[in-house]
Amino acid sequence: MSDRTLTEAPAPASSRHVDAGDEGYSKDLKSRHINMIAIGGAIGTGLFLGAGGRLAGAGPSLAIAYAVCGVFAFFVVRALGELVLYRPSSGAFVSYAREFMGEKGAYTAGWLYFLNWSTTTVADITAAAMFAHYWSAFTDVPQWVLAFIALAIVLTANLISVKYFGEMEFWFSIVKVSALVIFMVVAIYLVATSHPIDGHTPGLATITDNGGLFPSGVIPMLMVVQGVVFAYASVELCGVAAGETENPEKIMPKAINSIMWRVGVFYVGSVVLLALLLPYTAYSADQSPFVTVFDKLGIPGTAGIMNLVVLTAALSSLNSGLYSTGRILRSMALSGSAPKFTGVMNKGKVPYGGVLFTAAFGVAGVGLNYWMPGEAFEIVLNLASVGILGTWGMVMLCSLFFWHRSKNGLVERPSYRLPWAPYTQIVTLVFLATVLVLMWSDGGVGRTTVMLVPVIAAALVGGWFLVRGRVATLSASRD
Repeated sequence: MSDRTLTEAPAPASSRHVDAGDEGYSKDLKSRHINMIAIGGAIGTGLFLGAGGRLAGAGPSLAIAYAVCGVFAFFVVRALGELVLYRPSSGAFVSYAREFMGEKGAYTAGWLYFLNWSTTTVADITAAAMFAHYWSAFTDVPQWVLAFIALAIVLTANLISVKYFGEMEFWFSIVKVSALVIFMVVAIYLVATSHPIDGHTPGLATITDNGGLFPSGVIPMLMVVQGVVFAYASVELCGVAAGETENPEKIMPKAINSIMWRVGVFYVGSVVLLALLLPYTAYSADQSPFVTVFDKLGIPGTAGIMNLVVLTAALSSLNSGLYSTGRILRSMALSGSAPKFTGVMNKGKVPYGGVLFTAAFGVAGVGLNYWMPGEAFEIVLNLASVGILGTWGMVMLCSLFFWHRSKNGLVERPSYRLPWAPYTQIVTLVFLATVLVLMWSDGGVGRTTVMLVPVIAAALVGGWFLVRGRVATLSASRD
């Protein structure tokens, strides 16, 4: 069948678009894996590490930024969920872009996603190294060495089988959720009892006596939005994982719907509690805000335990990035738009070529940690944000094309749908474009990153001319 949906009559399920990249995978991910992957995707390095610097910059208004960005993150994953229920695919939005936008769309979606995760991989190993430096035993170990060790450990586990990935992510998520629940219980107790922390009395006065909700004005809150978007970067992971699970039509709706309340409780709730516990000036970009709170409580060992949790969050994100890019690159490789070796699988049915290709960029990140240990995290965070914006934009475009074709009777939407289509897609696309404008307005690294967008676009165009011959040949052979 061709890459585009037929233009005559609605296609029966048996004749839907078939993606070569979906063949060969084992269906070893269970319901508990998918549910915890969905949670893990909504709780990552962006919250555990990034919230500290953003609280210091924007103050308590950071909670508003998390809430707004969380709504749009939910729209994106809900749109992807509708497409997954229409046709589960390990190629996820790359496969849907191929069906609704042709090979150019799939090529663009895939490489933007790779930009997202290859740079996020660097951010994760950088964060892991920074967290490890908290303990005196690792203080004298160079940051680049710790980053390399983190990459080597997670890469090894990821290459064995999808079952190992699922189990690792399941327990990583258990640790993260448990830690956040414990933190929130302790924080609520401290606020309710007005128990002093480092000379401060927790409560609403902590906000009102330190500049209020917007201590530095509204602009700082707007300026941190791109970093907040990065915090939600993994929400689409459950859509990729759907291709390696049985009965996705039963598992996916529950997993996706739960993301909204998780965002409200864990992200917004945690930031509100952090703002109530200590003045926003007590937090910094150099330390997880959760570690800061337990450090100032002075309870022996608790800060170290929390630091171990946030280290787990960084390793979890790294684990997810290697997993998802491996699947996306394989879908692209089998259509000709990625190097052929990235489509190769091992005996464990893991597309190890794509996983190793992403890990190679992580090795480059080790070099960045060697040359610029202080700026490494902020540089790659901004680059990753561009990739995230592009990926989310492609998901919403696919959803928009899918909705349009359903209106023309060419495809049938599942009962599980993105609400208020097509307005939801349009508003989300406008929001993503606004974030790009805010990055430019922020100046510094953000503006430099936006200035790289034409370079990224030129690289995509040049790459397309290099691969289009192979793509056309493979497409013709499939037809």
